[in-house]
Formats: sequence, structure tokens, C-alpha cells
Amino acid sequence: MPNWKDKIESWKRLRITRRHALFAFGYSVVLSTTLFSCNSPQQSNSEINNTASNTTNTSTSGNSSTTNQKVVRIVRSKQLTALAVLEKQGTLEKRLEPLGYKVEWPEFAAGPQQLEALNAGGLDIASTAESPPIFSQAAGAPLVYLAANSSDGQAVSLLVPANSPVKSVKDLKGKKIAFQKASIGHYLTVRAVEKEGLKLTDVESVFLAPPDANAAFSQGKVNAWFIWEPFVTRNVQNKVGRVLIDGSNGLRDTNNFISTNRKFYQENPQVIKIFLEELQKEQVWAKNNRKEIAELLSATTQLDVPTLEKMHSKYDFSLVPITDAVINKQQEVADKWYSLGLIPKKVNVKDGFLTPEQYAEITPKEVLASK
Repeated sequence: MPNWKDKIESWKRLRITRRHALFAFGYSVVLSTTLFSCNSPQQSNSEINNTASNTTNTSTSGNSSTTNQKVVRIVRSKQLTALAVLEKQGTLEKRLEPLGYKVEWPEFAAGPQQLEALNAGGLDIASTAESPPIFSQAAGAPLVYLAANSSDGQAVSLLVPANSPVKSVKDLKGKKIAFQKASIGHYLTVRAVEKEGLKLTDVESVFLAPPDANAAFSQGKVNAWFIWEPFVTRNVQNKVGRVLIDGSNGLRDTNNFISTNRKFYQENPQVIKIFLEELQKEQVWAKNNRKEIAELLSATTQLDVPTLEKMHSKYDFSLVPITDAVINKQQEVADKWYSLGLIPKKVNVKDGFLTPEQYAEITPKEVLASK
């Protein structure tokens, strides 16, 4: 006889809100509209379950929890950037506590998973590259771009096996390249092959979340992998891979973005303002104290200080003002994805950007002054 009690409990654990289900369906439609096939899942089952758990087992932002505190959920940055310093230092928690907020730092495999959770209520502030917000907007999510970050092109690299005969991107024609779908790795693969006169369809795209791609790459199941830190340095140090190219020298021409959903922006402007102020402070500190940031994060990352210093040298650690140039570049990326048939409709990215007056209310003054 089946254990119906266990089955019911299992369904309860996997239950998600109707809103989450609708968005997940829409997002999956967007991510599945491609000009090429994939032979592996875009994210692992554990990641899907993690997203569902974050959505169903935590209180909705803006509602009181059992401790009468509101919760703001900010993505964990894998302990490498200024956002990691902000979490480690605890200064944001101190500033938000008098306002009745506590801070949680959920972790996700990559940007697309963050933005699914953002729309479903399992995350309030995300930090991604340029492409995940566009796919999210294409899926109908009410996304808001809060701030732009430096592009940090050197921190994203195309790896090939250490003993690979591949000397250039052209040599990868007909070969398997792994990357997280709708991520910076995906976008830079497009840029890299087009720079060499090829098309994305000239290579075999293998969609894998970073942990799964790491395993596939180390086992020789793919010929290359476009990925970010700390995966790049770890693979090079372990003599598993070598860098073929990275996002520097003009290959990456876009920004990273801090984003939220429209509801959280409208209901928590003061929280957002404080968050960006504290993040900017840590950006400045990290930029001027490279060794100290490595020492601060070494125990948490379980990476030695010299390795972290090497990784941190690839980051610019700076918020940049959102200007017309930033918005126009983001529109170019959206148009590129549409032209490739990877999103089902044209996206007007301006729908997710605020007015200059609204940015002036939440953006740190020194960032605005750098225009």
C-alpha cells in the first residue's frame, strides 16, 4: 500500500505559489525558445528545489515574521565581491535593524535562478550580468534596475582543457561549449564566435548551471566552458583548464546590474537607499584594500589569500551611474537576443529602468557625481 501521508507531505514541500508557477512557466518558455538544441538541463534539480524552498519556507517581504521583523533577502555573491564584504561586515544589518528589518543572504547558482526567485518572492535584491534581466523582462516580470556595476570583464573567461589543442575560438567550430543559459557566459559566447566570423549555431551549446558544468568540464564531456570566478582560477590552479580568452579587451561591453521587483521597490525605497549606500562604502573599501578583502574572505571561501588576491585583481569594485549610454547598451543586448530567436518578443528595457529623478533619490551621491 502506498504511504499516502508521506506523499501528501512530499507535495506540501514541493508546493509553490500560483504566482511562482506562472512565472516559472513563462520563464521556461523564454529560455526554451532557441535556434539550437541543448542536450542537458539548464539547472539542476537541487537548484530548482532550492528556489522552491526559498519561496515557500520564508515569509513574504514586507510582512512581519514571528519576531515582528520584516525580511529583506539579498543574494549571496559567492563571497568574492564587495557584496560579500557587505555581508561579512554586518553593517547593513545594523542600519536596517532600527527600521524593523533583518537581512537574509540566500545563494543561487547563477543569474537566471536569482531572477526567477526575485519574481516569485524568494529574493528581494539580485546581482546579475546584463542578460538575465532581459530574459526576465521577456517573461513578463516587473523587474526594476536599481544600480549598475562595473563590467569586470577579466572575471569571466572561456576555459578549455589544459591539454586541449584549441588555440582560438575558431578552433571550437562544431565543438561543445558549456555555459549557463541566459547568462553572461551565454552572451559572451555569442560575442566571441561572431568576432571570429562564426555564428552561435556553428558551435554546440550545452546549457549547464555552473556546478554541473564544472563536473562536465573536468570529465572532458565538453570542449570549452564560459564561466566566471572562482571557477576560472580554481580550474587553472588545478591544471584542469586554461584560459583561451576572457571578457577584457572590448569583448564585454556591458554592465552588471543590481535589480529588484516593482513591488519591493515601491514598498521599500528607504531600504534600497540604505543598501546602495552601504554597498558603495564597501566597493570603495574593497578597491583600496585588495589584500585586506582577501584576508577578510579567506576563511569563508576556504581559499588562500594569494588566490583571492588574484581573483580580486579582476574586479573594478565600483558602482556606476545609470545613464542613457548604459540603457542603450542594454537595449542592444535585448535586440541581439531577439534577433537570435532566444526571446519570443521584443523587449523595451526602459520599462525596467527608473527616471533620473527616481535614481537621484536612491543612488549614493558620489556615484551620481561620477556622471
